[in-house]
Amino acid sequence: MTSPPPPELGARFAAVRRHSLELAAPLSAEDQCVQPMPDASPTKWHLAHTTWFFETLVLAAHGPGYRVHDPRFGHLFNSYYESLGSRHPRPQRGLLTRPSLAEVHAYRAAVDAAMQDFIGAADADTRAAAWPLVELGLQHEQQHQELLLTDIQATLSLNPLAPAMRAGDAPPIAAASPGWVEHRGGEVEVGHAGAGFAFDNETPRHAVRLQPFAIGRRLVTNGEYEAFVADGGYRRPELWLSDGWAQVQAQGWAAPLYWRDGGRRFSLHGEQPRRADEPVLHLSFYEAAAYAEWAGARLPTEFEWEAAAAALPAPEQCFGVAWQWTRSSYDPYPRFRPWTGAIGEYNGKFMVGQIVLRGSSVATPPGHARPSYRNFFPPAARWQFSGLRLAKDL
Repeated sequence: MTSPPPPELGARFAAVRRHSLELAAPLSAEDQCVQPMPDASPTKWHLAHTTWFFETLVLAAHGPGYRVHDPRFGHLFNSYYESLGSRHPRPQRGLLTRPSLAEVHAYRAAVDAAMQDFIGAADADTRAAAWPLVELGLQHEQQHQELLLTDIQATLSLNPLAPAMRAGDAPPIAAASPGWVEHRGGEVEVGHAGAGFAFDNETPRHAVRLQPFAIGRRLVTNGEYEAFVADGGYRRPELWLSDGWAQVQAQGWAAPLYWRDGGRRFSLHGEQPRRADEPVLHLSFYEAAAYAEWAGARLPTEFEWEAAAAALPAPEQCFGVAWQWTRSSYDPYPRFRPWTGAIGEYNGKFMVGQIVLRGSSVATPPGHARPSYRNFFPPAARWQFSGLRLAKDL
């Protein structure tokens, strides 16, 4: 983790924190309290949890004489840090009608003011200890900015009124060229290298050996996925992994999440036309793998994806469109070591039962798009902006 100079850090802190409030501004207080499913969180909780992160890991730990804003908030807004105390059950976050949204905003304002004072007054020893935690807090808040959008889309999609969070039509995604980008394979370096921030799960950089492969020049489109649906893709067990087929049967899946009748889809802009040439979104890993089987291809491994994204010419639509499922389980890199202290719980303990996604999506904040970034979700997750890119052996 890097240590920016205080003036830059203070301005960046203010900008990141302000952007979270700007994202939530179109929402009512009622919108911001609802939890659509156990895996998602209310907007109000995201705003409070990211504040708790700065208060607990920076101010309470390193700020001389700092007194917490409200001692009760630690239990309410701790996410999964066992070493930092008790937690309100995740599936019940939507029951937290108190504190009110106004109280959460006041909490944010108080912690923001204390953080700015702390950044401006910290001595050299404090900066050395705390600056990496401030940077991690900013990166963490930007992750929650994306989660805020994905979670509120899930919430609004359940309303029969199909309300829009954002006015107007959804911005179109530029079409990209079909075809394949070939890679000769061999030994390549993967993982984060060089200056700049990286999460611990992107390290250490190491060598892997790849067989020759080709990867899709662009993401699979709505029109291509519609052909899979029309060909009985959700009724053909031979295309599916066993756990995926069980999900299809149990959940009644028949199309991607948010697809609506009449060639429409639900989005942050409400119901919108489903454009055939735009990438398909909101797929689970199981759906992505079944489509790849139907198409006579496969999903890329995370190392194939990274090698292709770092090469020239790189495939199109690597970043800023959709997170892309890979065929790689979320495992530690060789000689991986989590960060020390409470933040060691940030990534490492989730390295089981999850699948790696690469790239970034339309909801991803700037700065979170790099070839080495490893996103991860359970294979049945569909509410993220997740799509797929095909691969094949050469």
